[in-house]
Amino acid sequence: MPPGRPHLPVSTEPPDEAGPSHPAPDGTGWTAKSTAVITRAAVILPWENRADTAARAAEARLAEAVGLAASIGLVIVHTAIVPLRGRRPATLLGSGQAEAQGEAIRAAQVDVAVVDDQLSPVQQRNLEKAWGCKVIDRTGLILDIFGERARTREGSLQVELAHLEYQRSRLVRSWTHLERQRGGFGFLGGPGETQIEADRRLIGDRIVRLKRELEQVRRTRGLHRSARKRVPYPIVALVGYTNAGKSTLFNTLTGAEVMARDQLFATLDPTMRGLRLPSGRQVILSDTVGFISELPTELVAAFRATLEEVSEADVILHVRDIAHPDSAAQRSDVIAVLDGMVRDGTIDEDWPRRSIEVLNKADLVGGIDAVPPRANCLPVSAVTCEGLDALKAEIDRRIASGLELAEYHLPQGDGQRLAWLYQHGEVVSRDDGEALIHVTVRLRPADRARFERLAP
Repeated sequence: MPPGRPHLPVSTEPPDEAGPSHPAPDGTGWTAKSTAVITRAAVILPWENRADTAARAAEARLAEAVGLAASIGLVIVHTAIVPLRGRRPATLLGSGQAEAQGEAIRAAQVDVAVVDDQLSPVQQRNLEKAWGCKVIDRTGLILDIFGERARTREGSLQVELAHLEYQRSRLVRSWTHLERQRGGFGFLGGPGETQIEADRRLIGDRIVRLKRELEQVRRTRGLHRSARKRVPYPIVALVGYTNAGKSTLFNTLTGAEVMARDQLFATLDPTMRGLRLPSGRQVILSDTVGFISELPTELVAAFRATLEEVSEADVILHVRDIAHPDSAAQRSDVIAVLDGMVRDGTIDEDWPRRSIEVLNKADLVGGIDAVPPRANCLPVSAVTCEGLDALKAEIDRRIASGLELAEYHLPQGDGQRLAWLYQHGEVVSRDDGEALIHVTVRLRPADRARFERLAP
């Protein structure tokens, strides 16, 4: 790994401050942070040498999982990479591997074990019995992080929906009360429904209500986008792998104070700020949620209302951590999510044409001059501000390339429409005659149509 600040810190000390308790993804209730108890955690990475994992180093994937666990206050006391020769339906790991990890977990007095893979409900339950501690998988961990970080009403709704979609398939427990039947109707009673059926019904009802509320969120966002089109400014959206430096770049470009830390998923809720480009053109810069490898499908679906902002962007900035050893694999993960949005109809298939790869954290590899030149890529450092002028100039050029050249002849007294052209377009030339002002201006197609509808 190149020298500089660490990407994924390993927590070996108690968290600085107490935080809220976190419900388990399967509803059994475990606490990641507590005012009285430090939660000791183990991170286990089952590793298969498959074609789709060849580009990613096992050590880097383990470091990412450790960073995810540490980011919610878990104190990591044991880590392991377990090679998989085959995926066992009962415990995922082989019997000898599961036993060896169980001994290490008990010796380290682990409270919760994080398995950095997708576990079936049966595998999760069997590992909990074998290891004597709470077990969560990668999806459960990411959902818990999102649950802690969501701040807005929209974010909370999206996280809760993702949690419930995940919980609905996790109602497999060893407790006998879930198999008890509740009485039926009438004097004779009847088979009724089991507790697990009642739980599933309640979760299903809540999911329906959440989807209805999120549909209202989507409609509201659509109205906001329509309002922005009426007073149109180009939209520039930041996307990228989590911890690639999107929020730091956002703050540096706009002067905003969005929380930016060397931490996975430091920010979740989208933020928008104005940005003035070298030409004087005003654009709206949008910071979105970060992506991650094997992003839970529940989250992709739940955060669709947020990701729809990317589909409306005139320019997409794909921010990459060029100093990260798995930068190429992270790029592939982000592209996979965006391509999935194409299949869902959330974003149009020509999004690559509107994108610029921003190779961030160039200061960690010797500066922007040390980064080999690549097509459609711009090296920058959000910390030292290297390359930001070139980035803004490229954004300016991309937006200008979509403008149309138009000529107008305005009466000398028509200062209102002349001011409108200066505000919404790029005036190329102006010739003031005795009766008319001859103006040549570049406008977005929507702006040109709007101007021509204005009353003279």
